[in-house]
Amino acid sequence: MSGTGASTAQVLRDLHRDRAAGDPLVLPGPWDAVSARAFEAAGFPALATPSAGIAASLGYEDGATPVAEMFAAVTRIVRAVSVPVTADLEGGYGLPVAELVERVRESGAVGVNLEDTGPDGRLKDPRAHAEWLAEVRAAAGPELFVNARVDTYIRGTPEPSGAAIARARLYAEAGADCVYPIAAPPADLPALRAALGDVPLNTLAAPDGGPPLAELGRLGATRITFGDGLLLRARDDLAALATKLREHAAD
Repeated sequence: MSGTGASTAQVLRDLHRDRAAGDPLVLPGPWDAVSARAFEAAGFPALATPSAGIAASLGYEDGATPVAEMFAAVTRIVRAVSVPVTADLEGGYGLPVAELVERVRESGAVGVNLEDTGPDGRLKDPRAHAEWLAEVRAAAGPELFVNARVDTYIRGTPEPSGAAIARARLYAEAGADCVYPIAAPPADLPALRAALGDVPLNTLAAPDGGPPLAELGRLGATRITFGDGLLLRARDDLAALATKLREHAAD
């Protein structure tokens, strides 16, 4: 996409603004250049890479992709399309903030998804994580759309909704452009929406099943992503095709 990183990031910000109830921003998750081009051709205005999907496409377990391979994959996806791309970079791979921001800039991505689970698989201290997000915000300036993932629902946190709201507010105050309480049930979206005010709310949806996307929007979701769900659907479709080919070959 032409323009500076700041202008392209602004395009991404504008896509999140003033979404009517029932009209959330839907961002499919490409795992390679082919899937990215397919989603762009279908008319999606931006894309959000899933770390788990890229890991699977490269033959790694979720969370085990070497940092160089993750950035290389994101770079290939960005180069394949003309729409803004935001990249799931897990917890930042332990990189110094300045290096993390520079590597994102070099990849061409104009957004990041950064989670609050630490390398030990436990939730980070929320205030310490908010301070780190503020450092990312300061280092990146307007060139990066920061989506702060909240992991209370997937880490066995007591009363995950209340904990998610508290963390979401801290991360928004630290400069996050959007907050993502991953796996929040639809029933919790109105309370999360109310707590965040004008800050966009990202919701995880399944490609099949669950409430319609418009209903998630009416409940409070500003933005909808799918994690590795679209890759898993494509994998199942490919497996079914492979089975048919094998059966035909045996005839």
